[in-house]
Amino acid sequence: MKLNSDEVLIIASNKMGHGDDRLGEILIKSFIHVLTENETIPKTIVFYNSGVLLTSADSACLDDLKLMEKNGAEILLCGTCVDYYNIGDKVLAGKISNMRTIVEKMEEAKKIIKP
Repeated sequence: MKLNSDEVLIIASNKMGHGDDRLGEILIKSFIHVLTENETIPKTIVFYNSGVLLTSADSACLDDLKLMEKNGAEILLCGTCVDYYNIGDKVLAGKISNMRTIVEKMEEAKKIIKP
């Protein structure tokens, strides 16, 4: 797994798309898993709003996120969002950050991916 330093992946929800919530949960899990099967992954992955829930202890995506982190991906979590969902003690992947850093990462990116 190589890092693509030009890309930042933004995950703003614990579901993918609009419609049935259960289907959205299945889709985001599948999306994150497929990333781990790719030859390259984004260098930075940002989680905000309910997306931060995917980094917590009861997330079905946790193993895949830890694998990407182990392979050098920088995983950043919106601190305000972590506080809002009261999951600070349950976060097991990534680093709690702030909106300034998130904005800087997005400004530096040549390509922003948002599923």
